[in-house]
Amino acid sequence: MKATIRLITCAALLALLGPGTRAADEKVEIGKLPQKVVSTLKAKFPGATIMSAIKATENGEVIYDIEMKKEGRKHEMDVKEDGTIVNFENEIAVKDLPAAVTNAVKAKYPNYTINEAMEVMMVKEKKNVLEEYELLIETADKKEVEFAVSPDGKKIQ
Repeated sequence: MKATIRLITCAALLALLGPGTRAADEKVEIGKLPQKVVSTLKAKFPGATIMSAIKATENGEVIYDIEMKKEGRKHEMDVKEDGTIVNFENEIAVKDLPAAVTNAVKAKYPNYTINEAMEVMMVKEKKNVLEEYELLIETADKKEVEFAVSPDGKKIQ
């Protein structure tokens, strides 16, 4: 009876996960990235040094998550196998965050310290659109918390 319940539970979980989920990530050697991905990277971030590359499948499409550094700042880019950019992130100085963002964080996490700020840009209709800010903070009780804040500060995820 317990085996049957486990089997039904596993089947239900697999059905819920379905084809729209992200498959297991696979680390990729930098020298083995597809040429279209490398060309896109060089065009968008000339002179950047790739730190890591991860290959994943999302909704049936292969996506490469590239982490890099350029001029001392972190950057990330999600790019499809054909070289199409999905989104990219640029590290920014904390002082450059909009007041709405810092005020929203202050309201939720009093006595915080922002350790890292990234602006997340989505590529929509061939235009770069600011989607959100990803922040890594240290709370008053010394816990690290990572979350996203909308540019207007109204949504914290």
